Amino acid sequence: MGRSINLEGKVALITGASSGLGKRFAQVLSQAGAKVVLASRRTERLKELRAEIESSGGAAHVVSLDVTDYQSIKAAVAHAETEAGTIDILVNNSGVSTTQKLTEATPSDFEFVFGTNVRGSFFVAQEVAKRMIMRGNGPAKPAYRIINVASVAGLRVFPQIGLYAMSKAAVVQMTKAMALEWGRHGINVNAICPGYIDTEINHHHWKTEQGQKLISMLPRRRVGSPNDLDGLLLLLAADESQFMNGSVISADDGFSL
Repeated sequence: MGRSINLEGKVALITGASSGLGKRFAQVLSQAGAKVVLASRRTERLKELRAEIESSGGAAHVVSLDVTDYQSIKAAVAHAETEAGTIDILVNNSGVSTTQKLTEATPSDFEFVFGTNVRGSFFVAQEVAKRMIMRGNGPAKPAYRIINVASVAGLRVFPQIGLYAMSKAAVVQMTKAMALEWGRHGINVNAICPGYIDTEINHHHWKTEQGQKLISMLPRRRVGSPNDLDGLLLLLAADESQFMNGSVISADDGFSL
């Protein structure tokens, strides 16, 4: 007899949902039955995604969120719970990168990368977790999920993206620290470390000489697509992952071996 992940009755907040992995994450969680809250600065694109999800029979809400703005985080999480109900699942996906040698990195580059990838991710998770912890003191055992999107670059450094690698390494340690402190409140915190994934942001790169050279270095000479993360996302979002807390899982087609 087959078995599938059922997220009916769950509310999932996805940051960076206007494109790329975040968009795919929202679609997958909705298809599994979750009510999704789409968060990003680009609300017009979120509204298009909401319409797409609703046309497929799902339920979606849109909230404006700038993860580099602490007050925006607090307002967005409050708005999300007002619109959709209490949050059961957070997919902490917002992220940015720059390309340069470390000797060429400026304070603005550093603040740009760490402001979104570390500071932003931390305070989004903190705001959601505070609300989960307050609700977790009731008689029923909660089953909350926070999924931080790190990167294989947080486990293995690559040239030209040192700042990004440093920031994602911080997300890995952040995940473990959160899991340790919040697990007792019924919050499971885990991280996904994707390898090279073909999205609209980098799609053009794979056809360039540099992109083709990079592909030739990959174990199976290919890059992934967003749907290659579907199964892992669903597992970490589901009640079935109740014994997974503080896990940092690579999904990179063997590149980090």
